[in-house]
Amino acid sequence: MISQHVSYKEGVYSITAIRRGINNTPDDLQLKRMEVLAEKVFEPLREWVGGPIKITSFFRSEELNKRIGGSNRSQHCKGQAMDIDDTFKVVANSDMYNYIKNNLDFDQLIWEFGDDKNPDWLHVSYVSKDENRRRCLRAVRNGGRTTYNTI
Repeated sequence: MISQHVSYKEGVYSITAIRRGINNTPDDLQLKRMEVLAEKVFEPLREWVGGPIKITSFFRSEELNKRIGGSNRSQHCKGQAMDIDDTFKVVANSDMYNYIKNNLDFDQLIWEFGDDKNPDWLHVSYVSKDENRRRCLRAVRNGGRTTYNTI
């Protein structure tokens, strides 16, 4: 287990990695970072939500990240970022976004696409208490490209 509510299997799961035979195993440092992110952000958020939260992406090996077209600076590759979604409809993504923003320490919090009322999913990262930037962004599509605006 990575934390009380995050299994190792959930942390490394990727259908793309499975289909393409990509090794998506974190090293010890990456796994430790995943544990810290789960402890500092996911677990307090889940306690507030009071029910399950879907993790759609957590750790990504560099090969997997390249294959899916991720940023070459992706914090997912370091074990420092996760994408979450309100798949279980306990609490809306927008409410989780606002809870994280107002109550938890984080490095980046991204409102991923969607509309003004609710993002399609959230990206949240955690580096360390001293290095977190508390950077809030919104991902939007412009002419087929993704841009990030500060909010």
